[in-house]
Amino acid sequence: MKKSFLQEENEIISTEDTIKSKILVIRGQQVMIDRDLAQIYGVETKRLNEQVKRNIERFPEEFCFQLTSTEKIELVANCDRFNPLKHSTTEPYAFTEHGVTMLAAVLKSETAVKASIQIVKAFVAMRHFLASNAQIFERLDFIERRQISSELHQKDSDKRIDELFSLMDKYKIEEKKGIFFQGQIFDAYAKFESFLAQAKSEIILIDGYVDLSVLERLSKKQNGVNVTIYTDPKTKLTVQDVQKFNAQYPALTVNHTTKMHDRFLIIDKKLVYHIGASLKDLGKKCFAFEILDSALISAILQNV
Repeated sequence: MKKSFLQEENEIISTEDTIKSKILVIRGQQVMIDRDLAQIYGVETKRLNEQVKRNIERFPEEFCFQLTSTEKIELVANCDRFNPLKHSTTEPYAFTEHGVTMLAAVLKSETAVKASIQIVKAFVAMRHFLASNAQIFERLDFIERRQISSELHQKDSDKRIDELFSLMDKYKIEEKKGIFFQGQIFDAYAKFESFLAQAKSEIILIDGYVDLSVLERLSKKQNGVNVTIYTDPKTKLTVQDVQKFNAQYPALTVNHTTKMHDRFLIIDKKLVYHIGASLKDLGKKCFAFEILDSALISAILQNV
């Protein structure tokens, strides 16, 4: 019997409390193992990994990597739930925060998309928690770090969540300008998505270096919002990429121009953001953004 939307929603919410305990630190990165993600997304581990292999170009090493046999042995030894891997001839895959988001996109499942939101929130919470307690954890190996952080975090859960999300208040859309430093990749993309969430009818993006990662962010727009992109003719974006996007998130139009150097994001022709970095590179290096006078929108569009 097919589950109702409400049943699926309740299941996703019920997983939120257990997600944090499934985040491990391997090779100095916060990751989740394919078996855990498959369980949360409601698919078989085999199907999950098949989708990754079919879309391997979307999963560079910073998104997903396969554990070594030594790492698998340590994983099994320290986490009882991975005992079935003991006699497996295949090493499991680990997915970073960005890999989790991309995985939800390639699975094309409403449940996976909703679950990925909870997972990303857990990654953010754990990252800030670990950073604020760095001295406690600096000498622990990756399994010990996960276990202790999880226990401490659980004891002070409500207080920590309030503190963590209050720190993110600085990224509210009321700000007129701001700066992001190298490494603040998630925070920069969270800010960008807050811009997109404002759009009621139209998004216009002027950026000479648009790729699939930008389309993934644009897929977070509200339903019914049209998107127009102006980018360089040499962009890696293909006609097939646009067609696939429009099949799920209509409507996207891509135009080519060589007239613009800077990046602009125009929302409903009422707001215009000047963004100091190409959207595919947000957070990789220090950059800033600011809201320009809306009177400039007409001039920008006439000269694009």
